[in-house]
Amino acid sequence: MKSITAFITIALALTSSSFAAPAAVKRKGPGKRGLCWPFYNGSLDPAKLNDNQGTVNLIYDYETFLPPTKTGKNGGLNFIGMQRCMDCDSSPIKQLAARQKQNGFSTLFTLNEPDINGISPKTAATWYKQNINPMKIKKALPAVTSSTNPNQGLGWLKQMLDACAGQCFFDYINLHHYGTSFAQFKAHVEDAHKRFPNARIVVTEFALQAPASQAQQLAYYKQAFAFLDKAAFVEMYFPFVTTSPQLFSKNDPNGAKFVGTGSTLYNNDGSISAVGKLLLSA
Repeated sequence: MKSITAFITIALALTSSSFAAPAAVKRKGPGKRGLCWPFYNGSLDPAKLNDNQGTVNLIYDYETFLPPTKTGKNGGLNFIGMQRCMDCDSSPIKQLAARQKQNGFSTLFTLNEPDINGISPKTAATWYKQNINPMKIKKALPAVTSSTNPNQGLGWLKQMLDACAGQCFFDYINLHHYGTSFAQFKAHVEDAHKRFPNARIVVTEFALQAPASQAQQLAYYKQAFAFLDKAAFVEMYFPFVTTSPQLFSKNDPNGAKFVGTGSTLYNNDGSISAVGKLLLSA
């Protein structure tokens, strides 16, 4: 009996040590999932979307200043600066290097949808070489829309790269997409990868267009998150948008009309929405 008991004890110990679930390890950024944080979010706390396991570990706010938050902090998330404009009062181009040093961001996004905002590919290329190339950090080319109109979207990006003549130094291409199905989104991301096979991709805005309900956004994001997580060429992604329905409708009525409020990651009381919970769990 003693020998059998000893054998069982040893066997159980070996089983426990061999098959016990590994302790959760906090991932260090940049990871894939992040928060697209509007300027009007000062009453919200990004820490609520940080599970301390690295599920969500990135945040950007379209600016080179730190995100406005309820606590005045980033909730433990890695901040990515964005020079969304060629030069503007909120993020002066002359302060870019100083703000990067002050705020410590190691990745920089550039120009928000220049393809539909009157900036030519040649102008963007010249601006990029002069102002972004000197930054000794990771850099993304301007964020382009999914428009298929001539001289917009991925076509605009190709024209910019042609104008760069190999002299625009970057780590990522940056995509936005709004459509009516996951199939459309997947096709667009895969098209970008096919056109630029040697480039890593970041998707900094994506959602279904209105009148998509929250349930429809959930179904869409469940597929999209799984696809983006598995796509080795996708480096980071940010669902649109990290705010509440009330704040979104009040401060960006055109945006709220375009995508609806079913994709917001917070509820009006500041708690995490169903989409926010999906981002943390899917």
